[in-house]
Amino acid sequence: MTAAAPAGPKQLAVHTTPIPGLLVIDLPVHGDQRGWFKENWQRQKMVAAGLPDFGPVQNNISFNQAIGVTRGIHAEPWDKYISVATGRVFGAWVDLREGPTFGATYWHQITPDTAIFVPRGVGNAFQTLEAPAAYTYLVSDHWSEAAQSQYTFLNLADETAAIPWPIPLAEAELSAKDQAHPRLADVTPVPPRRTLVVGGGGQLGRALTTRWQGRADVDVVDRDRLDVADADCVAAFDFSPYAVIVNAAAYTAVDTAETPEGRRDAWAVNVTGARHLVEAARKARATLVHVSSDYVFDGSRESHDETEALSPLGVYGQTKAAGDQLVATWPDHYIVRTSWVIGEGTNFVRTMASLAERGIDPSVVDDQIGRLTFTRDLAAAIDHLLTARPELGVYNVTAGGEPLSWAAIAAEVFALTGHDRARVTPVPTAEYYAAQGKAEGDGTVAPRPRNSVLELTKIEATGFAVGDQWEALREYLQRG
Repeated sequence: MTAAAPAGPKQLAVHTTPIPGLLVIDLPVHGDQRGWFKENWQRQKMVAAGLPDFGPVQNNISFNQAIGVTRGIHAEPWDKYISVATGRVFGAWVDLREGPTFGATYWHQITPDTAIFVPRGVGNAFQTLEAPAAYTYLVSDHWSEAAQSQYTFLNLADETAAIPWPIPLAEAELSAKDQAHPRLADVTPVPPRRTLVVGGGGQLGRALTTRWQGRADVDVVDRDRLDVADADCVAAFDFSPYAVIVNAAAYTAVDTAETPEGRRDAWAVNVTGARHLVEAARKARATLVHVSSDYVFDGSRESHDETEALSPLGVYGQTKAAGDQLVATWPDHYIVRTSWVIGEGTNFVRTMASLAERGIDPSVVDDQIGRLTFTRDLAAAIDHLLTARPELGVYNVTAGGEPLSWAAIAAEVFALTGHDRARVTPVPTAEYYAAQGKAEGDGTVAPRPRNSVLELTKIEATGFAVGDQWEALREYLQRG
């Protein structure tokens, strides 16, 4: 017998349960003497009501001819959205994910006016109460034999879960496989999805590696393992285990990017590479963290906030701006915009310290203004965003304090390393390059934004403490 529509249709609503992420959805069902109609899945309305935008890619139907058919308990490596097209079932769920709610249970009858959202790692089972029953479910990944090997199972009769089956299991119809599943004490919890750091060989990649060295759920790959500019390499890489992808890979040779070969390489890494990672994040339903640059602005304003329109001057800035635009097409993203990055390896601060030690008195530009960003602090900011989970979007991250010129920073490096700051000669950018027979925009030198100051109000509002650049510089030099 087919279940009739309820006397009065429910209003669309999403309800939480004791299992985190497991949601019950009330569905409006409209009917008369002819039958009924419902919107079983309506992305726009349901996401607005509180359902995750889980991106279903496959629809399955389990047809159950007899009352008492019982299936489960299966935890699958994807999210699923369950309802019934006809009939009535008793649904039961057990949290099999690693964590404090491992073993938590919930049960609910499902009729045509009810749906259930089941997150990855939560065990699902049902028993047919009214037949025939068409049990339908949307899933966020395509089924495959390889995916099936990642299932986690729990015995339907597990005493710890103690599910109150309306029809005793001894009287129900079960498969031999389902009867052989383990008890809860023998189940290996489903681990959380992992975090991937791309570009592990760079300054930020190394800082993130240090920051997360105690975590077993983080994988760091360098260009040898994952070249983001190489479509075949990206296609061969398995992104499915990852809930977070941090893109620390970038082409940063600002001046070389102005040359024909450099231009191609910059676009390949910063644009094509970003596109590849957006596609991977979309397929894996992963949060994408992408690192941007002050070079996406022309420097004509005293400071730049996250809402300012992009206005890059040179090729490097243009590729970073294009990469930002691509990343923004995937809603689940954080773009972390930074400036004047200092980390492990060759950089401006180490170069100035070396010149001071070797007795060389440099001329340094004094008409480019900004703040330093130390990769240790940048890694901390990324960690904060992924932990606190503020609103998605763009966040500026640099050190705090008074904005200064490169010349002022160089003088401070000299002083902090025990040398006379007066040995640094401030010069305008044009004069600095003219002394080398070069000029900005001549094909060998990239045009630089004169003002690279990034507003920090937004990141501070999330609870992240921005450190002073002088204190950070002093600590950096002391570490050697």
